[in-house]
Amino acid sequence: MASVPTSVNTPGPAAADPDRPAHDPRPRRAALAAAAGTAIEYYEFGVYGYLAVVLGPHFFPGDDPTAALLATLAVFGSAFLMRPLGGVLLGRLGDRVGRKPVLILTVVGMGTATMAVGLLPTADTVGVAAPFALLLVRLAQGFFAGGEVTGSATYLAEAAPPGRRGFFGAFTPVGVALGGGAAALVAGVVSTVLSERQLEAYGWRIPFLLSFPLILVALAARRHLADSEAFLEKKRDRATAKAPLREVLTRHRGPVLKVTLLATGSNCGYWVGLIFMNIYLTSNLGYPKSSTFWIMGGIGLFVACLMPLFGALSDRLGRKKVITLGFAGYGVLVIPAMLVMGLGNFPLAILAMVVLAVPMPIVQSVTYPTYAELFPTEVRYTGLSFSFNIGTILGGGLSPYLATWLIDGTGNLLAPGYLLMGAVVIALLTLRTVKESSREALA
Repeated sequence: MASVPTSVNTPGPAAADPDRPAHDPRPRRAALAAAAGTAIEYYEFGVYGYLAVVLGPHFFPGDDPTAALLATLAVFGSAFLMRPLGGVLLGRLGDRVGRKPVLILTVVGMGTATMAVGLLPTADTVGVAAPFALLLVRLAQGFFAGGEVTGSATYLAEAAPPGRRGFFGAFTPVGVALGGGAAALVAGVVSTVLSERQLEAYGWRIPFLLSFPLILVALAARRHLADSEAFLEKKRDRATAKAPLREVLTRHRGPVLKVTLLATGSNCGYWVGLIFMNIYLTSNLGYPKSSTFWIMGGIGLFVACLMPLFGALSDRLGRKKVITLGFAGYGVLVIPAMLVMGLGNFPLAILAMVVLAVPMPIVQSVTYPTYAELFPTEVRYTGLSFSFNIGTILGGGLSPYLATWLIDGTGNLLAPGYLLMGAVVIALLTLRTVKESSREALA
């Protein structure tokens, strides 16, 4: 098995152009465009997670609300099953045709599928066809999402100036946090403005339909981008991979395993440590939905502001030190935070949620550029998409379902915390095998 050469003494692709001005605006434009598209992906996934309690009875009616919630979360997880397929096919296009056209395709596909959720008939109208329609739309969302966040991470790693991949790479998870925060804020607005009856009758559709203007914003940001210089150089030299997935699986199995396990930990931190905690606070602990949505939205915006700072810190101190700090924070904080949440005091519960969210910007901001640095340019999109999306299944798609199932099966409200701690241990052990890459040129 060939290893990925990461130690190179020549300038990186971002430094290859001697005519590039000292204050080149292209990396900044790339960062904003990448964040805009990724925000749509996580807005959609966040809205579904925040409104899962409301969606359940519409598509899975019955007398058991926990069973309806589990069924809704199972459909939520189904989108993650499509992500590796989408990642492989879209990643191949990205490595063969170019990063930019695929990033435009993903944002249109995801946004359209998200909007479709808001137009679906419910079980009261079409019976058993309703959950199947929801499943199909979720599968489409997962397919396009499989090439979005990884394409963004690939593009930013290649567009960043030398020595600043951590800072600019952090704008991919900035989009993650902004999308999740916007989802919570929109859910908070509709649950505050509308009565409980109005929310259940039609209000749940509004957040999904609002994805349409988000598509227009992301398209406006991405349509004028040029492809990365690193990819264009490979294309000029006719050095792009003819079979990217085969090359990834034969020559880069080590990076695939490392990214998969690290992504499992980082996704579990996001989906259990932030998104699932909304379900935990409202369904399991009985705190008010609208207030919880507002707080979650504020937390999302707060952590988005911190991410570029930690990304820049990783450029100075190294990726591994900063990532270790973030994962260790999850492991130490999750159980005490959940114990405080269970005291029945809403202000204390929110304070605990804010504290538990602090590791998220540390982990998210630095792992994305690290993933991209593990693969060479000719297969970076495919390798990152394939391995990261498997990690999203294990750490993201399954974790909200497993957390709910563990609480229901064991009666232990702290079970999701132990699930997150297990994922953290795996990630920290994996991180020990990763070579420090912050000061290396891209392979």
